[in-house]
Amino acid sequence: MAFRGPKVWLWRWRSNPLKRRADAVESWVLLAAWAVTVLAGVLAGFTAARSVEHGLARERVEWRPVVAHLTEKAPGTAPVHPGAAGGERVWAKVSWTATDGSAHSGQARVEAGSAAGAPVTVWTDPEGRLVTKPATVSQAQLRASLIGGLAGVSAAAVPFLGGRALRGRLERHRMDQWDAEWALLGPLWGRKTG
Repeated sequence: MAFRGPKVWLWRWRSNPLKRRADAVESWVLLAAWAVTVLAGVLAGFTAARSVEHGLARERVEWRPVVAHLTEKAPGTAPVHPGAAGGERVWAKVSWTATDGSAHSGQARVEAGSAAGAPVTVWTDPEGRLVTKPATVSQAQLRASLIGGLAGVSAAAVPFLGGRALRGRLERHRMDQWDAEWALLGPLWGRKTG
C-alpha cells in the first residue's frame, strides 16, 4: 500500500517550483468549468421549474368544467355498475355551450355504452376548446420538479463536457511537451560516467 500524506486543500493553487504554466491553466479551467456547470444547471433548472409551475397554475385558473351531452350512443357495452371507478372509457362525440353562448362539439372520453344525451363533464379553455383536466397543485409541483431537474442537468452538461474537452486538449498538449523533453534528455540517461 502506498503512503498517502495528509489531504491538502486547494493544492492546485499552492506555489510549487515544479508547477508549470500548463498546470496553473488546467487548475483554473477546472474551477471555471465546475462553477459554470453548477451555475448553468441551477439557473436553468429553477427557471424551467418556475415556468412550468406558472403555466400549470394559469391553466387551473383559466380552464373550467362544462357539462356536455353525448350526441350519439357511446361505443361498447354499458358497465354493470355505472359510475364505478376504473370502468372502460371510450371516445365519443359530445356537444356543449360555451360561456359566451356559442355551441361547440368535439370528442371526449366517456363511459362505454353511455346513452345519447347523457351528461358528461368536460374541461374547456377560455376560447371554449376542449382541454384535459388541469393538473392539481401537487401534480404541478411534481411535473415542475421533474422538468426543472431535467433542464438543469441538460444545461449543466454543456459546460461540463466543454470543460472536459478543454482539459483533454491541455492534457494532450502537456504529454506532447513531455515527449519532446524526454526525446532531448532520455538519451543522456543511458550514458555511463567514468
